[in-house]
Amino acid sequence: MLTILGFAMIATFLVLIMMKKMSPIAALVLIPALFCVFVGKGAHLGDYVIDGVSSLAPTAAMLMFAIVYFGVMIDVGLFDPIVRGILRFCKADPMRIVVGTAVLAAVVSLDGDGSTTFMITVSAMYPLYKRLKMSLVVMTGVAAMANGVMNTLPWGGPTARAATALKLDASDIFVPMIPALLVGLLGVFVLAYVLGLRERRRLGTLTLDEALVEEKEKETVLVGAGGAGTDVPEKSTGGSGAGTDAETGDDDFQGLDPHRPTLRPKLYWFNALLTLCLLTAMIMEWLPIPVLFLLGAALALSVNFPHIPDQKARIAAHADNVLNVSGMVFAAAVFTGVLQGTGMVDSMAGWMVDVIPEAMGPHMALVTGLLSLPLTYFMSNDGFYFGVLPVLAEAGAAHGVSPLEMARASLVGQPLHMSSPLVPAVYVLVGMAKVEFGDHTRFVVKWAALTCLLILGAGILFGII
Repeated sequence: MLTILGFAMIATFLVLIMMKKMSPIAALVLIPALFCVFVGKGAHLGDYVIDGVSSLAPTAAMLMFAIVYFGVMIDVGLFDPIVRGILRFCKADPMRIVVGTAVLAAVVSLDGDGSTTFMITVSAMYPLYKRLKMSLVVMTGVAAMANGVMNTLPWGGPTARAATALKLDASDIFVPMIPALLVGLLGVFVLAYVLGLRERRRLGTLTLDEALVEEKEKETVLVGAGGAGTDVPEKSTGGSGAGTDAETGDDDFQGLDPHRPTLRPKLYWFNALLTLCLLTAMIMEWLPIPVLFLLGAALALSVNFPHIPDQKARIAAHADNVLNVSGMVFAAAVFTGVLQGTGMVDSMAGWMVDVIPEAMGPHMALVTGLLSLPLTYFMSNDGFYFGVLPVLAEAGAAHGVSPLEMARASLVGQPLHMSSPLVPAVYVLVGMAKVEFGDHTRFVVKWAALTCLLILGAGILFGII
C-alpha cells in the first residue's frame, strides 16, 4: 500500500503542476499533506515536515546567500566579459546562442554546484533569449542537461555518494566513466545544435545591432502614433507581432548595459579574486557551503557598496529571486519529509528491487543504469545512493557483478535527475528564467532521458559497464 501511495503521490504532483492546476509551492505542500493523512499518519505530519525542513535548511540558506552574492557580482559587472565573449560567438544567431548556453553551463559546472551554474548561465543568456524572443524552455532544458552530465564530477555529489555507500574510491568510479560521460556531453551539444537550428528557422537570424535597431524603430513608430492620438501604452517597447510588452524592454538587457550605475570597474579584480577564492573553498571544502556564501555575500556587499542604503537597494533588487527559491526549497522539504517519514521511499525502492527477474542477475549493472533514471528523478540522491544502490549492489555481487560496475551505472541518470522536482537547484533555474516548472518538465524529460540512455549505451559499448 505504501508503494502504491508513494507512486500515486508523485504522479499526482507531476500531473497537477504540468497541467498548471496548482503552483509548485502549493502542490509540494498540500499533496504530501493529503497523502500523509491517507497513509494514516496525519498526526505525525508536523514531525515529518520539521525533519524535512531541518535537512534542507542548509540548502535553503546556501541558495539565499548564493543568489545575493552572484546577483551582486552580476550588478558590478564581473560576468560582463563572459557575456560579451558569448555574444561575439553567438552573433545573435539562435543556433549559436543555444550551443553557447550548453557550453557555458558545462564550463561553469566545473565548480560542482548546480545552483551556481544556473545563476551564472541564466544571468548571461536570459537577456539575449528575451531580446530575440527565443524559447526560454530551450535555455533551461539545455542548461539542466549539460549540468546533469557534469554533476557526475567527483566533487559534484553523486560519485562521492556512490563511493561512500559501496566503500570504493571515487576516482576508480569516475575516471573509467569519462569516455561515456564525454559522449553524453557531446550528445547535449548536438541536441543544442539541433534545437538551435529549429529556433533559427522559427525566428530567422539578425545581428545584435539589427535587433536593437529594429526595437528602436518600432518604439519610435509607436511613440509617434501615440502623439497622433492613438491609444498606445506609455512603456511599449515594440517587438514582433507575438504580443511583446514591457517585459522585453531595456531592463531585460541590463546584463549588457555598459553604463548601469552599479558597475564597479575599479573593483573588477577584487571581485574576480573573491569569486575564485569562494569557488576554491567550495571545492576544497574548507567551510560548509552555506557559511562560505554567507561570508562571501557580506564581503561583496560591504566592499562594492559601502553605503548602507546602496546595500539595502541591492538586497531588495534580488529579494524576489531569494523569496521564490527559498520558499520552493522549504515547500520541497514537506514533500521529502513525508516521503521519508511515512516509509514510502523505502517501500518504493524495495518494490523496484523485488520486481527484478532472477534471470537479470548477471545484468544487474544494466538494470541499475536503467533504474537510475526513474529512481533519481523520484527521490533524492541521498535516498538512491544510500538506500537503493547498496541493495542493488548486493544483488549484483551474488551474480558476479563488481561493485565498481554498479557504482558507474548508478551515475547514468544524473542528466534527468537535475530536473527532478526534488532538486532545489532546478527552482533557481526556472525561477531566474521566469519559466513555469511544468513547461520545463514537459520539454526536458524526453531529451534528458535520451541523454541518460546515450551515456548508458556508450558505457556498455566501451566495456565500462
